[in-house]
Amino acid sequence: MVYIILLAGLTVGVPVAFAIVAALLYFMATAGFPYQLSTVATEMFSGLNSFALLAIPLFVLAGELMNESGITVRIIAFSKVLIGRVKGGLAHVNIWASVIFAGLSGSAVADTSALGRVFIPEMEKEGYPRDFAAALTAASSVIGPIIPPSIPVIIYALIVTGVSVPSLFLAGIVPGVLLALFLSGYVVLFASKYEKRHDVLMPREEKRTILIDGIIPLMMPVFVVGAILLGIVTPTEAAAFAVAYALFVGMVLFRKLSWRDLPGIFSRTMVDSAVIMIIIAAVGAANWLLTYNRVPNLLTELTLSYISVQWTFLLAVIVLFLLVGLFLEGIAAMLVLVPILHPIAVSLGVDPVHFGIVVIFNLMIGMITPPMGLCLFVADSVAGVGLGRLSKRILPLFLVELLVLLIITFVPVTVTGLPHLLGY
Repeated sequence: MVYIILLAGLTVGVPVAFAIVAALLYFMATAGFPYQLSTVATEMFSGLNSFALLAIPLFVLAGELMNESGITVRIIAFSKVLIGRVKGGLAHVNIWASVIFAGLSGSAVADTSALGRVFIPEMEKEGYPRDFAAALTAASSVIGPIIPPSIPVIIYALIVTGVSVPSLFLAGIVPGVLLALFLSGYVVLFASKYEKRHDVLMPREEKRTILIDGIIPLMMPVFVVGAILLGIVTPTEAAAFAVAYALFVGMVLFRKLSWRDLPGIFSRTMVDSAVIMIIIAAVGAANWLLTYNRVPNLLTELTLSYISVQWTFLLAVIVLFLLVGLFLEGIAAMLVLVPILHPIAVSLGVDPVHFGIVVIFNLMIGMITPPMGLCLFVADSVAGVGLGRLSKRILPLFLVELLVLLIITFVPVTVTGLPHLLGY
């Protein structure tokens, strides 16, 4: 009955956190001693009772502040100066602007929303089909949560497994850049034919100004990640620094933020953070129940009795997360499944950092797969082309991302090489 309640809630569109809590409440009310209703509230609170979790709303706030500071236009101009004159220039700018934006927001949805409002109409003017422009924007936004700083990485490291945050940050850099390179390769081979015109030559003085304006926001991820890697600050302290830097850039350097803008920014941050925190709380209670009943241990023993080879397990994980990603939001799926799968991965000798990036990359691909891909919904809300057309356009880009996923899964050095090189 518990599973029926959970599945029924998810099927009719109940938010995943409330579906989990409803199933837990029913179980606690009917299972008898030692289970009791108060346990749900206690374990939900325990799941949130961590100072390290403060990094999540702080990074969300930093991303909101930087986005409202007018950096989107500056990032696009910066990318145009660097690669705008390459064949298929504007499509490449779209992809590499996502790489830069990833270091500021750490959110695929924020990336799609902020960059899509600029790139989709601009790419259409230059000859690209509107549905392709929307699909490319959604596909490139997957880079956001992979390149540091990344909210899913922080949640994975601090809540799920205890894996080192600096190691995961470093491990995400090469896969993120690799994904951008493969998407650019697809543009060169199949999509550069759409662009009808090229940018005119830009005066050297104007280029210098654009580059300087672009470097200023780029320094935030450099300072944040660098301070964490050097052991100067914790992730939570780094997130607080990111907020201070974003405020300084927005209010003092660019002067695009005023005191009147802050209440709206804080309000959006609280809503976005609350969504994540409620999921963490609900899954924390569910994980207590699973652990109390030794479910992870039993599943580990059962799995190891059938699967004894790393590559078989990793292939099964890819298929599982791709299927789950069709229906569940990435963070929710990660919080539910990783506590069960992580011990199995470790038992098979899979590097925890490698496994973490594979899981996060896998679930972020779910952000662009119908019927529940959030980035698809956001891109369609901007482009207005319909989910049917958008889903058709996203398919070859999905296959490109799947290829990169297979590479980072079965060539572990692409993930673990940089952390090991720097001593992590």
